[in-house]
Amino acid sequence: MNDMRDSFIDALLRKHSADPVADDGFCDRVMRRLPARRRVRRWQLPVAMAAGLGACLWSLSSAFLIRAGWEDWMGGIMSSAAVIMLLTVVGTSLLASWWALSESH
Repeated sequence: MNDMRDSFIDALLRKHSADPVADDGFCDRVMRRLPARRRVRRWQLPVAMAAGLGACLWSLSSAFLIRAGWEDWMGGIMSSAAVIMLLTVVGTSLLASWWALSESH
């Protein structure tokens, strides 16, 4: 839902139900029985990124255009293969960044 709908629904609920609903302690009992929050594992994201990068490099290592672009770029030659390779890497990075930012909202 979007913010406008959420605020409209919130205002409507507050208007028609100013008092809390009596539940005889049900919410408190449920909250006490919920399992503890799991710890965040910060190592999973870097490991997954490294595995994804490795898989991409392995699968693209046999592509002639990528290999030629890499060799030309490492040799200091800006050939069309090297430019295509660099534009592909930059475009993919920008697309992934855009997707991550759009999912965070």
